[in-house]
Amino acid sequence: MIHLNLGGGAAEALQILCLGAHSDDIEIGCGGTILRLAEEHPGSVFHWVVFSAIGVRETEAKCAAAMFAGQTGLRGPLLKTFRDGFMPFVGAEVKDVFEELKQSVSPDLVFTHNRKDAHQDHRLLAELTWNTFRDHLILEYEIPKYDGDLGQPGFFVPLQADVCQKKTRYIIDAFQSQHSKRWFREDTFLSLMRLRGMECNAPSGYAEAFYCRKMAL
Repeated sequence: MIHLNLGGGAAEALQILCLGAHSDDIEIGCGGTILRLAEEHPGSVFHWVVFSAIGVRETEAKCAAAMFAGQTGLRGPLLKTFRDGFMPFVGAEVKDVFEELKQSVSPDLVFTHNRKDAHQDHRLLAELTWNTFRDHLILEYEIPKYDGDLGQPGFFVPLQADVCQKKTRYIIDAFQSQHSKRWFREDTFLSLMRLRGMECNAPSGYAEAFYCRKMAL
């Protein structure tokens, strides 16, 4: 496989924009990659934006963002209170947030939802990400869910086993309100990373996968 180096050097600091519709989306979709980037690119800045973080979910989002990005590398988190499941119906207000982001950050890398995700909020954010950040590297992450909408991603980030364990531990520890959901388990998250690791022949056997619609080398 061809390996992509971000920035001018392996240790160059990066500006990374992390977008999530709901409080645990970023962590589930790309938490392992964020942990790896924070280690490999010291000084990187993670601009963290969650569009629906209400009540206890606000506290959980703040806690998780600090866990994954670290206090010194974290910008935000910017937490909005759009109603879960109704974002397409207030699309103009959601787009306003993107327009404000465009004026405040020019990221080297953007993490967002997959445009073919079955959740309507996820799809809207993916569409607006591409409308707003046209000259940036955008990676669309995947979220396992009841809908069974996992596809065939073509961009892989191999992860060490200890990074995967840290990712799942942080998710379980941070998002206590989600423990009643039967799918919200460590083995769910580890299983998907194990599958993606097999698909890209990762040395550790684990990876996160993304959809990359456009890339210029």
